Amino acid sequence: MAIHRTSRGRFVRRLSFCLVLLALQSPVLAARLEVVRFESRLLRDNPLHDPAARSIAIFLPSQAVAGAPLPAIYYLPGYGGSPDDYLSRSNLWLDFTQSLAQEVKPMALVVVDGRTRWGCGQYLNSAAQGNYENYICDEIVSAVEAKYPPPTRGVRRIIAGHSSGGFGALRLGSSRPTLFDAVIALSPDSDFPVSHLRLVKIAAVSHAPLAEIEQMESGTRPRPKDGDLMYAVGLSAAYAARGWSAPGQFDWLYDPNQNFRDEIWQRWLDNDPLTIVQRNPRAFASGQAVYLEGAAQDEYAANIGARAIYQVLRERPARCTFYEPPGHHGDHIRERLQRGVAWVFGKPLKEVR
Repeated sequence: MAIHRTSRGRFVRRLSFCLVLLALQSPVLAARLEVVRFESRLLRDNPLHDPAARSIAIFLPSQAVAGAPLPAIYYLPGYGGSPDDYLSRSNLWLDFTQSLAQEVKPMALVVVDGRTRWGCGQYLNSAAQGNYENYICDEIVSAVEAKYPPPTRGVRRIIAGHSSGGFGALRLGSSRPTLFDAVIALSPDSDFPVSHLRLVKIAAVSHAPLAEIEQMESGTRPRPKDGDLMYAVGLSAAYAARGWSAPGQFDWLYDPNQNFRDEIWQRWLDNDPLTIVQRNPRAFASGQAVYLEGAAQDEYAANIGARAIYQVLRERPARCTFYEPPGHHGDHIRERLQRGVAWVFGKPLKEVR
C-alpha cells in the first residue's frame, strides 16, 4: 500500500512539473496597447487654436506583428470623447480587441481624438474649427499603416463610431468610399428634425443672447457652462461655418431678436446623414458595407434616424443592415461594436442584451 502511494505521489509531482513547464513555454494570448503622440500638420494653426499634437490609442491583438498586414477599425468617440477615456479603461478594450481576434478576425482598434474647444468637431472639415476629416483620413490612417499596413484584399479599413462618432463614421464613410470598406454607425446623429430640433429649441439655446454667442466665438467670453448650449455651439461650428474668409466664425440659429433662422437651420440639414443619402444616390459605394444601429430606448432618438437611413440604403447596391438592440443611447457599446464588426466580416451574430 505504501509503495502504491509513493508511486502515485511521484506521478503527481512529475505531472505538475510538466504542466508548469508547458505553461511557461506556451505563449500567453494577450492584446497590447500602443499610444502614439502624433503632431498633425493639418491641425496646425487651426481657427480655435486647439492642440495639433494629439495621442492616438492603438489596441492590438496578440497576433499583430509590425510590418504584417492587419485590418484596422478607426473608431470615433462620441461628443467630447477622446482616447483618454479608452486609456483609462484600457483593460476592457484590450479584452475587446483580443475577443475580436478570436471570434471574428485579428485587427487593430485605433481610437482618434477629434476634440475641439466646443467639445467635438463632428469629425468634419470646417472653417470654424479645422480640417478634422482630412486629419483622420489623410494623416492618422497613413501614420498607422506605416507600421501596420492593411491587407491587399478583403476588408482593409472600417470607420466606426458612436453618437457624434457614428455621425462622423457615416460622413467619412460616404465621402471616402475608396478608403473605408465598411461603416459601423452606432446611435449616429441623424434625422435632425427628430434628434436635434428639440435641442436647439430649449430655452438655454433659444434665449442665449447673440452678443454672448459672438463673444464666445471670438474667445473674449468663456465657453458656456450649460451643456446643451455648449453642444449647440459646437454643432454650429461644424455645420454653419461662415467660410474660409472668416476662420473660427459660424452663424447662429437665432437672430438678435431671438427669432429662429430657417436659412441657418437648412445648413444644419444639409449636413444631416439622412438628407445626404436621400439626395445622393451614390452616397455609399456598391462595394461598401454599412452597419446601422440604434438602441430601442435611445433618449436622443438616434435609432429613428439610423432606421430611416437604412430604409433608403436597402434599395441600393451597398450591403447594409439595421439592428435595434434593447437599452439606451450609451449602453453596451463594446458588445454593439463587436456585433457590427462580426456582421461586416460575415461571422455569426450575437444578440445584445
